[in-house]
Amino acid sequence: MPRKEDNIYSRSLSYYAWQRLKKNKLSVFGMVVISIAIIVSILGYLITPDSSPDSNEQKLELSIKPPGFKVKMLLIRKNEESHKRGFFGKMVYGEVSDYSAIPIYNYTFEGNDIVYEEYTGSEPNHGTQVKFNLADVVYAINYNSPIVDNEEQAYTEFYAFGSNEKIRKSAKELRDEIEKKNIITRKYLLGTDRAGRDMLSRLMIGTRVSLAVGFISVFISLFIGVLMGALAGYYRGWIDDVIMWLINVVWSIPTLLLVIAITLALGKGFWQVFVAVGLTMWVEVARVIRGQILSLREKEFIEAGRALGFSNPRIIFGHVLPNVMGPVIVISAANFASAILIEAGLSFLGIGAQPPTASWGAMINAHRGYIIVDAAYLAFIPGIAIMMMVLAFVLLGNGLRDALDTKEVDDDQVMGY
Repeated sequence: MPRKEDNIYSRSLSYYAWQRLKKNKLSVFGMVVISIAIIVSILGYLITPDSSPDSNEQKLELSIKPPGFKVKMLLIRKNEESHKRGFFGKMVYGEVSDYSAIPIYNYTFEGNDIVYEEYTGSEPNHGTQVKFNLADVVYAINYNSPIVDNEEQAYTEFYAFGSNEKIRKSAKELRDEIEKKNIITRKYLLGTDRAGRDMLSRLMIGTRVSLAVGFISVFISLFIGVLMGALAGYYRGWIDDVIMWLINVVWSIPTLLLVIAITLALGKGFWQVFVAVGLTMWVEVARVIRGQILSLREKEFIEAGRALGFSNPRIIFGHVLPNVMGPVIVISAANFASAILIEAGLSFLGIGAQPPTASWGAMINAHRGYIIVDAAYLAFIPGIAIMMMVLAFVLLGNGLRDALDTKEVDDDQVMGY
């Protein structure tokens, strides 16, 4: 029978860190929230109710509708080539619909036409009566060859866009197809914004913007911060003095003020936010890396590396940095939360992601005036999304800090008991 002593050091410290992290319920909650956000961001337009680019399908007659609002839509085929994209194209960029979706109040059929009353949102509706040819609703009509309606034999002849083959359809066939495929009921789970866009779709695509800014900004800050901190801590001397002077200068400028200045210098836009936020978050990483390396550079394994003739870059990247990644991971989680807040603040001020890009900060700014009226949820919903995302990263960062603390590994864990 194997003894417990045989299991000494049978598992790595990362294993025990993961075990401790799983026991922290708040950190697990943060990981679940982040995981859901990542899945929503990756799938993107494949799962949004409005899959148009930037989820920007505007219906002004549906402006400021409450959560759970339903309306009938008549889908009228556009007389142009199809805009269908492949799986990954739609997932990343969205897809322009081949149909014009028109909100309607009611409809009737008259011969070879459909007559519908446009939705106005008022009671009684009093919408305009509009007549549309049945074939033109279902097909992309080529108007170089006009539609021929044969009322005596109750059929319609026409050429579809991009086809030389004549299509003949009876009025009954076209009516059945319209009622089956072209008249739908659309439900807005979170209502619509002031431009009549689906709030849920905008919120979901806004998740992609926030996570993208956080990820790329943290990557930039890690690249600069780790490099500068490693050089300062390992070489010391005048290199350390110069880098510390630069760190103190950047550190002395308020973060948001520096981000705004960089953003204005680079220009407004989605990609400029990445660079601006990343260039302001590296100082904390550099200070931590420098402090950790100063304590490690005199250790025996570093002296052994020098004695073996290892080059300085090999010692730094191969032996020093792997031993200071714990604090860096914790800082990265905190910086991720800060990047999301900064991006939301910039978009709120109008110098972040520009319309029609769906950004949580821009959504709050667009609807801040509704906070004092009966549609305050328009600003609260993206605000809650920001709060939940930032809280998730803070909780995860706190959990990682405790889990990666080697002092927390007790003797029973090391012995494999």
